[in-house]
Amino acid sequence: MTTPMVKTEIQGRVALITLNRPKALNALSNELIDELAEMLRKFDADDDIGAMVLTGSEKAFAAGADIAAMQGWSYMDVYKQDYLGGNWESLKRIRKPIIAAVSGYALGGGCELAMLCDFIIAADNAKFGQPEVKLGVIPGFGGTQRLPRAVGKAKAMDLVLTGRMMDAEEAERCGLVARVVPVERLLEEAMEAAATIASYSLPSIIMAKECVNAADEGTLNETLMYERRNFHALFATEDQKEGMAAFVEKRKPDFKHR
Repeated sequence: MTTPMVKTEIQGRVALITLNRPKALNALSNELIDELAEMLRKFDADDDIGAMVLTGSEKAFAAGADIAAMQGWSYMDVYKQDYLGGNWESLKRIRKPIIAAVSGYALGGGCELAMLCDFIIAADNAKFGQPEVKLGVIPGFGGTQRLPRAVGKAKAMDLVLTGRMMDAEEAERCGLVARVVPVERLLEEAMEAAATIASYSLPSIIMAKECVNAADEGTLNETLMYERRNFHALFATEDQKEGMAAFVEKRKPDFKHR
C-alpha cells in the first residue's frame, strides 16, 4: 500500500490536516494536491467540523512545487493539463475556515498554499518566499496576486523579483502572518485558535469569512452593502437568537449551527 500524502486527525470540531511527503520537504505534486482537495472537501461537507488546521513538518510546511516532476514538461504539457488549475484551483472554494500552521520552509507553491488559507500562524523558524525566478519561471498559484494584497506592492516585488526568503518576524511585521509562536507551541496555538472558531455558530463564521474575502474583490460601497446584507441575514438563524439570549442571560451559548 502506498503511504498517504495527506494525514488527518479529528479533535472535537477541528480537523488537523498534515502534508506527508517528508523526504521531499512536502513538495506539492499533483497527487498530493488531489489528496488534499479531497480531504478539504470532505471536512467542508461534514456538519461536525467547524474549522481546519493545515500543517506540514517542523522542517517544511511545503518547500514548493514538485520541480523534479515538472522539469521536462513543455508548454503544451502544462497548458493541456491546466497545471495549477483543477484541484489546485478548487482549494479556494472551501467555505469553512482553514488556518495554516507553518513551520520551516513555505516557499513557492508552499507560500502560495499558506496564503490560500484564511490566516497563517507561523513558528519562529518559518521562512517564506517566492523563489520561482531562480528557476526561470514566475509564481503560478497566486504568488503575484495574493502576496501584494497581503504585504503591499513594494514588499511583494522585492520577494518575487529577488527570490529571497523572509523570516517569520518580517512576515508578521509586513502582514503576511497573523501570529508568530515558538516552534514547540505551533500546533497547540493553531488548534486552540481553530477550536475557538469552531465553537461559534458555523453560519456566522462562514459569512464572516466570505465578507472578509469580498473586501479584496469589490469596491468599498459594494462590499459594505454585502456585509450589511449578510449581517441582516443572520437574524434569520436560530444561533442568532441563542447567542443574544445567552449574552443577556449571562451564560454560554449553545449553538446548533443553524
